[in-house]
Amino acid sequence: MVASKREPATTGGGFPSLHRSRRRTKDRVLAGLIYLCAALTVCVLVGLIAYILVQGVPHISWDFLSTAFSARDESLKGILPMIINTLYIVVITLLIVTPVGISAAIYLTQYARQGKLVKAIRFTTEVLSGVPSIIFGLFGYTVFCVMLGMGVSILAGCLTMTICILPTIIRTTEESLLAVPDSYKEGALALGAGKLRVVLGIVLPCAMPGVLTALILGMGRIVGESAALIFTSGMAYDMPKEFFGHILQSGRTLTLHLYQTASQATDPNAFHIAYATASVLLILVFLLNRLASLLSRVFDRSAKARA
Repeated sequence: MVASKREPATTGGGFPSLHRSRRRTKDRVLAGLIYLCAALTVCVLVGLIAYILVQGVPHISWDFLSTAFSARDESLKGILPMIINTLYIVVITLLIVTPVGISAAIYLTQYARQGKLVKAIRFTTEVLSGVPSIIFGLFGYTVFCVMLGMGVSILAGCLTMTICILPTIIRTTEESLLAVPDSYKEGALALGAGKLRVVLGIVLPCAMPGVLTALILGMGRIVGESAALIFTSGMAYDMPKEFFGHILQSGRTLTLHLYQTASQATDPNAFHIAYATASVLLILVFLLNRLASLLSRVFDRSAKARA
C-alpha cells in the first residue's frame, strides 16, 4: 500500500490553515535568529583569538619564554618567572580546593538531610559565585596577608583563589553527583556494600567527568584572575630560588604581567610584550583544558565500564 503525500493543513471549510503557516514562519524566523546569534558569537570569539595570536606569536621566542624579566634591563624581557608563578597558583589552589569542594558536595548530596540548612548552604554558594573578585582580593589581603601574617605571597593568593572558585566546584560537583542514576547506588547497597564504599567506589567515579568540568572552570578563572591577586600575590617578578620557599614570597602571574606591561604606554615595546604574553596565556589555558578533557574521557570510559 503506497503512502499518500501529506496534504497541507486545512480548516474545516477546506481552506489552508493560516495559523499553521504563520507558526511555521515564526519558527523559521526564530531559527534564523538563533543561527545568526550563534554565528556572530563564534565569529567574535575566533576573531578575538586570531587577533591576539597574530599580534603576539611573532614576538614569542625561546628567550622570551626561558629568561627572567627586568624593568631596567632591556635585554631581560622574558616571562619565565610569571609562567612559574602561574603554575604555582593553579596547582596549589587546585590541590586545596579539590578535596574541600568534592567533600562538601558529597556531604550535601549523599549524607545531609535535605532541609532548610542545605538550602541555605546552596543559596550561599550561589551568592558567593557572583561576588566580584576584587572583594575576594580585599578579604584575602585582610585575612591571609595581615591577620594570619602571610604577607603578600603566592600562598595568600592561592588561599584567596580557593575561596573564589570553591562555590563553582561545589555546585557543579553537586549537579554531577545528582545526575548519577539511583539504581547504581541502590544495587550496590542491596549487595551489602557500605555507604562510604558506594559513594567513593560507584557514585563519585560515575560523576567524575562532571567533577573535571568543574575543575576546568575553576582553572580558567584562576589563570584569568587579576583583581584578587593584585592584593594577595603581589607584583614581584623575581626568579624562584627555592621550590617550596617560593610560595611564601610575592610573585606576579601572567595576567598581572599582562596588565602591568600594557599599562606602560610610554614603552614602544610594551604592547608587543603584552600581546606575546596574552598569546602564551591563551596557549597555556588551551593546554590545561586539553589535559583536563583527556582525563575526563578516561574517567568517563572507566565509569561506563563500571556500569
